[in-house]
Amino acid sequence: MQIRERLRSAVQGQPADFLEIRLEEEDITTFALSGTQVEEISQSKNFVGNVRALVDGGWGYVAFNDLEQLDTFVRQAIEQARAASGAKRVLAPVAPVVDTVMAELKGDPRDIPLTEKLAMVESYAKIAIGARPCIVNVLSTYQDIFQRRYYVNSEGSDICQEKCYLSAGFSLVAREKGVLETYGTSMRSVVGYEELLGREEQMHEAVERVSEMVKADLVQAGRYTVVLDPSMSGLFIHEAFGHLSEADGIFENEELRKVMVLGTQVASPILTVSDGAITPGLHGSYKYDDEGTPASKTYLIKNGILTGRLHSRETAGAMGEAPTGNARAINYQYPPIVRMTNTCIEPGESRFEDMIREVPLGLYIRGTRGGTTMKEMFTFAAQEAFMIRDGEIAERVRGVVMMGNLFETLKNIDAIGDDFVWRFGTCGKGGQAMIPAGMGGPSVRIHNVVVGGR
Repeated sequence: MQIRERLRSAVQGQPADFLEIRLEEEDITTFALSGTQVEEISQSKNFVGNVRALVDGGWGYVAFNDLEQLDTFVRQAIEQARAASGAKRVLAPVAPVVDTVMAELKGDPRDIPLTEKLAMVESYAKIAIGARPCIVNVLSTYQDIFQRRYYVNSEGSDICQEKCYLSAGFSLVAREKGVLETYGTSMRSVVGYEELLGREEQMHEAVERVSEMVKADLVQAGRYTVVLDPSMSGLFIHEAFGHLSEADGIFENEELRKVMVLGTQVASPILTVSDGAITPGLHGSYKYDDEGTPASKTYLIKNGILTGRLHSRETAGAMGEAPTGNARAINYQYPPIVRMTNTCIEPGESRFEDMIREVPLGLYIRGTRGGTTMKEMFTFAAQEAFMIRDGEIAERVRGVVMMGNLFETLKNIDAIGDDFVWRFGTCGKGGQAMIPAGMGGPSVRIHNVVVGGR
């Protein structure tokens, strides 16, 4: 019996209000280098899955790695759900789908020998190793995942989707006169191995940047007008605002429900923010989410007004709204939860040069080292930063950390660029780390931002 036929048979006629099975086939290669020394390496093939059942408002969930006992796992999930029954749950309706989505790759990583992958990463690392006296180490990582996911449910959906994720990351470590700095650069693709090739110039640029960063002075703390580059603006809107738009958090938090009221002016009228998995070739893209809901594009903010939020079928049912195709699970060990896909600030009309020219004193922030958020409060560290003086980009500074209240900051946006860029990234939530996500944006100018430094 073929796999899809086996899965369809297992969900039919069962004593459950709703039943679904996800099955995953994966080929994964991962390794890490310190300098040119291999520190870690692994290759694996996985054939695993899970059953999720809903009975009288209770969920049951069983993960498995043996398809031969599938009927037993289905019974166990139903028994768990029956034991947990009592809560009121409504799944928003989604029309059943039968579809197959095949990956079209420019170089299938499964066909590339491990030695060739190692040689590729090592060749990039060697560009930086010893390129400047200040560069003391290069830490490199590589991962490729080829994934085939099957999804069936008791409503008639039957979907097979293939995906491929590749990444090579490099952290250049520099030390000079007691100052230690790192600069990270990465190469990612969802369309094949060939996309990682021919990126030598990117490594040469990383060498130049970290060599300059280590010589920079610490920034003077204060309030500044800041101009974020597309990399920082994309991560900022993902972390600081995107997570607040995930409906499970809104539904479960009364305080957040009072803040995230649709129709509320939450940002500058020039700001529009969206999330969606429908654009092909991005890190968070797919045709169907892990509940079989078709991908869509959701406008979270339009012209400063809160207009939407991200849903699974359960959160959509609970809040009387439509599913958005944002139910995602990092792997078979977890049920799907509400997650962002490709989140971005939509492009504006300002030219970058004009955004800088209009700032007498400020900061230009390029790239990010990540950040933290706590409800409406955020803190983000810059990877690179420059002073803006009299409308021109001036000297480098380091130690730049921007912080503040999200909604005050969104209202202080006074220019959005026309230089939109997508960034490939990952996102963690609820113990599920890290899931592929796209983060996009143009340059963004914000006035009156608190910046930590010396």
